[in-house]
Amino acid sequence: VANTGFLSLCAHGRVTGLAVEAGAAVSHVTSVCGGQTLRKGTRCLGVAGDHLSGHLHQLLLQSPTEPAALQALTKKVLTQLKEQCCYVSLDYEGDLREKGSHHPARFQTPDGRWITLGKERFCCPEPLFRPELLQHSCPGLAQLAGQSLQTVPEHARRHVLGNIVLSGGSSMFPGFPERMCLELNFLFRGAGVHIEVLANPRRGTAAWAGGSMAASLTSFQHTWMTKGEYQEHGAEYVHVKF
Repeated sequence: VANTGFLSLCAHGRVTGLAVEAGAAVSHVTSVCGGQTLRKGTRCLGVAGDHLSGHLHQLLLQSPTEPAALQALTKKVLTQLKEQCCYVSLDYEGDLREKGSHHPARFQTPDGRWITLGKERFCCPEPLFRPELLQHSCPGLAQLAGQSLQTVPEHARRHVLGNIVLSGGSSMFPGFPERMCLELNFLFRGAGVHIEVLANPRRGTAAWAGGSMAASLTSFQHTWMTKGEYQEHGAEYVHVKF
C-alpha cells in the first residue's frame, strides 16, 4: 500500500515534490519529502472527471442544438466527448466574453448523430480551478497546491517547488499544465522563483507506473505486508503496518 501522490512522483523519477492528481472520482494535492508523505500538506478536491462529465452534459442540455442526440448520451460517450473535445482555458473570463476566441468542435455519437460544442469545450473542465461552478465551496486545484506548498518546511520548499508533477486522467486536458503554471506563478509572485510543472504525456496512469517502479526497489520492500504477516495477524494488521 502506498500513497498515489508518492507513486506519481516515482513515475517521474522523484521522491521529493508535489503531486497534483486529478482523477475520475477525486482530485488530490500531496507534498512528499524524501519519500515521506506530509499528511498536513495533503489537500482533497471533490471535483474530478466523473463530475466534469455530468457538468458537460448539463452545459449541453442548456443550449441544445441536437436535443435527441444529447438525451441519449451514455456515461461512456460523454467521457469520450469530454476527452476528445474539451480543453482548459488560460483566460476563462476573456474567452466567455469573446465569442470568436474559441473554435467549435463536432463529435459523432455511436448512433451516427453529430453534436457541436462551443464554449462548452472550455467551460467543462473549469470547475477543477473554480469549484464554485459546481456549488463546491473549497478552493480550486491551484489554490490547494499553493496551500500544500506552504506546509512544506522552509528548507525543502524550493526543492518541492521545482518538482511539481501532474497525474490522473483529468490532468490530460490540453491547457491544463499551462493553466496550473500560470496560477501557481501568480500565487508565488515575489518569491523569486519561476514555477514549472512536469506533465508527462503518460501522466494519466502515472500512479500505476510509479507503483510498478516502487515495488521493484529493495528500499521499498520494508513497506510490504507479506502473506505470512496477513495470515498471522489478520486483516486488521494493515492499520499497524501502514
